[in-house]
Amino acid sequence: MYKIKVNNKHNFEVDRQATGLEVNQAAVNADIKALNPTLYHIINDMASYNAEVVSFNKEEKTAEIKVNNNFYAISAKDEFDVLLDKMGLSNLNAAKVSEIKAPMPGLVLKIFAEVGAEVKKGENLFVLEAMKMENIIKAPADVNIKAIKIKPGDKVEKGQILMVF
Repeated sequence: MYKIKVNNKHNFEVDRQATGLEVNQAAVNADIKALNPTLYHIINDMASYNAEVVSFNKEEKTAEIKVNNNFYAISAKDEFDVLLDKMGLSNLNAAKVSEIKAPMPGLVLKIFAEVGAEVKKGENLFVLEAMKMENIIKAPADVNIKAIKIKPGDKVEKGQILMVF
């Protein structure tokens, strides 16, 4: 099942069944012939259409198509995208990280980052020793370090703000 939006105005629900294609729960018996990887000829309800895929972005699930010299912007959501929207998790990647807090009480052993540095997600920020184990704390996202509130040798408590982004 896909939810398709055309030109940010028109919504369609498209489902591929064993018997064919359904659009808004109505069977579509179109004859579709691929002329090349981006050009298609379609016959549906005694009407003929020439469709061309002008651009396609698989990651964003968007496309621009031209049908009989009319351009259409298409965006699609599959069942997983719809589920993430319902759960309120669709834009977690857009969430801004503004600080990092101590995950546990411990002793700061070493700091790898500097104020003003641009750090990529997963890069090492500092080493925190807790319960005789060294824990390397990594950047939770791509960030720009605005302030470092610790130095090597500092004892920190759980939840204490250690860096500001």
